[in-house]
Amino acid sequence: MTATIKDKIVEDMKTAMRAQEKERLSAIRLILAALKQREVDERIVLNDEQTLAVLNKMIKQRRDSITQYEAGNRADLAEREAQEIRVIQTYQPAQLSTAEIEQAVAAAIQEAGATSAKDMGKVMGLLKSKLQGKADMTIVSTKVKEKLAG
Repeated sequence: MTATIKDKIVEDMKTAMRAQEKERLSAIRLILAALKQREVDERIVLNDEQTLAVLNKMIKQRRDSITQYEAGNRADLAEREAQEIRVIQTYQPAQLSTAEIEQAVAAAIQEAGATSAKDMGKVMGLLKSKLQGKADMTIVSTKVKEKLAG
């Protein structure tokens, strides 16, 4: 049996504790707390796909926070959020390149038979399952809009 993403996170927490890496340990504890919260709320044990969904949500929240902190001239807090994003991203699969995203978008548009912006929901539905965790969905959404508008 292969180790799950959650198992890797727990092992990394132990390693960070031993190495006394305070910032990394703090971020890992936040990840584990978010995973545990979802498991308790939904009374389930998360699989890797669900774990990735939680990690993606955490990254999105931190990006939103960075925007707010930068608007409020709080570079110290923005940097802490950026550090947490870097730790969270270590547990995600390799991100797709722009060319790979564009290729996936073109294939999904063709598969859905999309011709206008009205079909965006169908296309995004196809792409979400394929690209979740592998690409920033806001970038994917932008690419779909560009293709359907042009």
